[in-house]
Amino acid sequence: MKEQTHPEARRDAGASFFQNLMQNISAQIIVLMDSIHNPVVGVDSRSRIVLCNQTFTQVVGRSRDDVIGTPIASVIPETRLTHIVETGKTEAAKKIRIAGKTYLANRTPIINDGNVVGAMALLQDISGIEALSNELRHSSDTNEELQAIIESSFDGIFVTDGNGKVTRLNRAYERLTGIKRSEIMGKAMTELVKKGYYSESVTLKVLKSKQPESVFQEVKNGKTIMVTGTPVLDKEGTIARVVTNVRDVTQLNRLQHELCSMQTLRSHYEVEINSLRQEQGDGQYVVRSKKMLEIKALAMRIAQVDSTVLIQGESGVGKEMVAEMVHANGKRKDKPFIKINCASIPEALLEAELFGYTPGSFTGASRKGKAGLFEAADNGSIFMDEVGEMSLPLQSKLLRVIQEKEITRIGDTRPITVNVRIIAATNRDLEKMVQEKGFRKDLFFRLNVVPIHIPPLRERSEAIVPMIRHFLAKYNKRFDFAKRIDPEAVDILTTHAWPGNVRELENVIERLVVITPGELICASDIPDSIRHPDGKGSLPCLTGKPLKEILEEVEARAIEEALKTHGTTRKAADALGINQSTVVRKASRYGLRSEGA
Repeated sequence: MKEQTHPEARRDAGASFFQNLMQNISAQIIVLMDSIHNPVVGVDSRSRIVLCNQTFTQVVGRSRDDVIGTPIASVIPETRLTHIVETGKTEAAKKIRIAGKTYLANRTPIINDGNVVGAMALLQDISGIEALSNELRHSSDTNEELQAIIESSFDGIFVTDGNGKVTRLNRAYERLTGIKRSEIMGKAMTELVKKGYYSESVTLKVLKSKQPESVFQEVKNGKTIMVTGTPVLDKEGTIARVVTNVRDVTQLNRLQHELCSMQTLRSHYEVEINSLRQEQGDGQYVVRSKKMLEIKALAMRIAQVDSTVLIQGESGVGKEMVAEMVHANGKRKDKPFIKINCASIPEALLEAELFGYTPGSFTGASRKGKAGLFEAADNGSIFMDEVGEMSLPLQSKLLRVIQEKEITRIGDTRPITVNVRIIAATNRDLEKMVQEKGFRKDLFFRLNVVPIHIPPLRERSEAIVPMIRHFLAKYNKRFDFAKRIDPEAVDILTTHAWPGNVRELENVIERLVVITPGELICASDIPDSIRHPDGKGSLPCLTGKPLKEILEEVEARAIEEALKTHGTTRKAADALGINQSTVVRKASRYGLRSEGA
């Protein structure tokens, strides 16, 4: 037979076990424990706290350093972990009160080499569940109390639901009418009238008029009684019950008051219970299509890690929105989120914007120098839109940031360590650019750790109508309008190909809200380029307008078409033969946007 270990030896073994455990435990294990929502605490064989998570320290109102090594009984007087250590037996689902709250505790011994070396407890806060249970119990008690009140009444009480089906009656009603409960319970009043139980039904009159009604009524046993029916309405004003009182007007007033009070109380409980069960939503993004729901789910998953993300898709599909979603739901959400469009800044200035510069490092540089965007985004995230537009030398420097986690300002030789999550985006085919030597292969692989491809709006047309409603509400609120949109106009917008994707759709809705003179946006208000997608659309009206206005309309249309065709302000400027700054300035003036602007 195996010898039992002496208690003192068992305590020493437990102390040794936890001493070795704490020496070998990693920071990752502590982080893992702290991420557990429920309080967790462990004691050694002497019932001293040897480990706990952050939630436990919040529950007991003491720091981790303060409780480690402290007897558990001095922290939680009602603890049974000491008992678990002594008996070596598991206890499951036992209630315990801590700091005014009720918890469900699961306690288990820690056994090493056959010896009980300690015990662990996992707690679950059930205060809310207990409160809900108490409310339901109180509602049930109230219902029983109501039934007792009805049964104690000397007057007859007769109740139907909103469809005229008998749900309740008291003994006084049976005595006054001679009709037994078993004969009519659960039956409709229309059926009972047909069978001759009643000559007419006050319940049916109430359901029709939605007002209190009183009638003289002959019942099956030949008696004539006066009955008064009263509707009981729910929150929406629909009849939920019809309460009929047989004779005795004095008692009727008392019962009506009690019934109304009980109904109000029960409605209150229903509202509270539904509120507890109501599913919450973030409401920040318009996500309707199956593909975008999958992308949102992926974004939520990768938000929990720091891997580099590459978002690809056509201009205007919502790449920035996905980047914001990744940052806002991760561990860096309270840190900086810096955005930069690599195509909108001249190449000569882009390096200085990204990496910063020292005083006097180049002509026009600030005397104080300047920190770059990577430094500004330290401990946060940086969203690099149109990363495919970067030159090869800049690509090499970006690769160094990813690999070495450090940058060097222009004019300096000292590296600066940065902790930044990079979220890159492009509307170009980077794999094809790699093959054509326009993009570094090693940088592509570094960026493409977690790829996200966003489909164009034309491939998720089921999302167009919800987006129209969303943008209409957004700009109505911004400009204090109350514009509505005609179904015919919605049909036209739904069938459009939207080469500019979500951004183009938003721009069109904003334009329609602003320029439509009436309260209703009609099909005729939609731009010709959308109503007549196969043509070029009609020219601006050349009569009745000043020449300056006509020229501005033509100029706005030319810039809009160039941006749609070429995607970035730089390429649009080349196509139009003007400076990029001119395109940016005029696009802003006319309310136009581009992925590279």
